[in-house]
Amino acid sequence: MAENAAGDLNSNLLHAPYRTGDPQLDTAIGQWLRWDKNPKTKEQIENLLRNGMNKELRDRLCCRMTFGTAGLRSAMGAGFCYINDLTVIQSTQGMYKYLERCFSDFKQRGVVVGYDTRGQVTSSCSSQRLAKLTAAVLLAKDVPVYLFSRYVPTPFVPYAVQKLKAVAGVMITASHNRKEDNGYKVNLGLLFFAYLHVPFLFKMMIFLYRELNSKTTLKFVHSSFHGVGHDYVQLAFQVFGFKPPIPVPEQKDPDPDFSTVKCPNPEEGESVLELSLRLAEKENARVVVATDPDADRLAVAELQENGHWKVFSGNELAALFGWWMFDCWKKSKSGNADVKNIYMLATTVSSKILKAIALKEGFHFEETLPGFKWIGSRIKDLLENGKEVLFAFEESIGFLCGTSVLDKDGVSAAAVVAEMAAYLETTNMTLKQQLVKVYEKYGYHISKTSYFLCYDPNTIKSIFERLRNFDSPKEYPKFCGTFAILHTRDVTTGYDSSQPNKKSVLPVSKNSQMITFTFQNGCVATLRTSGTEPKIKYYAEMCASPDRSDTALLEEELKKLIEALIENFLEPSKNGLIWRSV
Repeated sequence: MAENAAGDLNSNLLHAPYRTGDPQLDTAIGQWLRWDKNPKTKEQIENLLRNGMNKELRDRLCCRMTFGTAGLRSAMGAGFCYINDLTVIQSTQGMYKYLERCFSDFKQRGVVVGYDTRGQVTSSCSSQRLAKLTAAVLLAKDVPVYLFSRYVPTPFVPYAVQKLKAVAGVMITASHNRKEDNGYKVNLGLLFFAYLHVPFLFKMMIFLYRELNSKTTLKFVHSSFHGVGHDYVQLAFQVFGFKPPIPVPEQKDPDPDFSTVKCPNPEEGESVLELSLRLAEKENARVVVATDPDADRLAVAELQENGHWKVFSGNELAALFGWWMFDCWKKSKSGNADVKNIYMLATTVSSKILKAIALKEGFHFEETLPGFKWIGSRIKDLLENGKEVLFAFEESIGFLCGTSVLDKDGVSAAAVVAEMAAYLETTNMTLKQQLVKVYEKYGYHISKTSYFLCYDPNTIKSIFERLRNFDSPKEYPKFCGTFAILHTRDVTTGYDSSQPNKKSVLPVSKNSQMITFTFQNGCVATLRTSGTEPKIKYYAEMCASPDRSDTALLEEELKKLIEALIENFLEPSKNGLIWRSV
């Protein structure tokens, strides 16, 4: 009888009007309990309601996730601001309405759906479960769905969208985020575009170096960081003619708990590559490649003669890729090939090294807003107009070699790095030595990226508004400490002092803050808010001409400029900012 009484009490509580004293919260509670059909996440909200946890309920139910540069990402759990059955179903319903409005042939072309290995298969928020729910929503609306039968790297989705001429693709992944997170990434299809040639990479490179690859004495170690990359990197190396890379056994198989790393992000450098480096030393392998859990990013390390490991930054790898892709293009073409038809791209917060190479070699370089969606969209436009794109990148170890996939791809990039290293070995050069040669020819590009945590949106807004009204209203700073500013670009407002009409060539992005300063000494620095986290990021690069080769002097000048940038523009002590090293 006591159990029945308790059950009646709970039933009354959960079906009565909710009177928390907050009408918005009461409405949200009612909506969640009516709409959520997953007993596990529904129970989470019911328990909070029983225990009077109104603040926790408000945090979970009275705000929603918003699309950032990488789609929707959040923790897995109950609430409108988390990743769960209900929010994925609602996101898919919203996407359906948008695509139905924009594409008359939506129900003929369909949608591709893929997923990674996040969340235990038996959990309430596993990637596989959420992918099936995404497919179910679309199938219920009579939309054809191409659902991958197993987990795949993120780039497989945009490739399948192209190949199948689908309207869009959805990938359930949180990439290299912490194990508690998941995400919902959308790729829009290519309206009237079908670029369905043999993969560009294979056409351009395998016929040049496949035999060399098969004979190389180099050994490679690969870590898939407990994600989806192992099988696919093994296959990519095979297609390129290599022996299989040596896998890190503890990190080879999918593990949603990421049990051997504190953070499943190879961008963190040597600290998270520990198992890879020790295995490489044991196996006498000189090069380590590591893909992040959804295999769209690539980290690379090389053993140096002094016994230390060189972990390349994303910008350094881009310098090598830029040199290599252009060199391969030249060798694959006849003497009358038009270099002016060639393009390379980078996001605007990434190194300007491709710009320096392009100016010297005669091809085109373009910048986009941060996020590979902008790169993919611009590449689509270029290809439709008969241009050829060799390479694109973002500084956070995201690389696109060729145009088989209009997204960053760690799998193909890993094979290209191996091929580059194998070729350089025949000339008695290492990757590090070749990087120095690139900088000597095109100019040293020395960069530093880091960020400050700031949990108060008003403080973030006031920092950037101060920069827009620095010495007087609507006036940007002319100096940062002793460093003179040549140009200022503010994509939040659409202003660019370097342009004749003072308007930014890049699209206006009002939903985020981003200001770039170009200094008279050749440095370029950008202050930017994160699209998904409470961060103010800074990106600074010293872009030197080839005749300036004193790297110690360049690094010291960059260090002083960054210190001035932080002290004069961010004022961390005054604004309560918390610095984090990257």
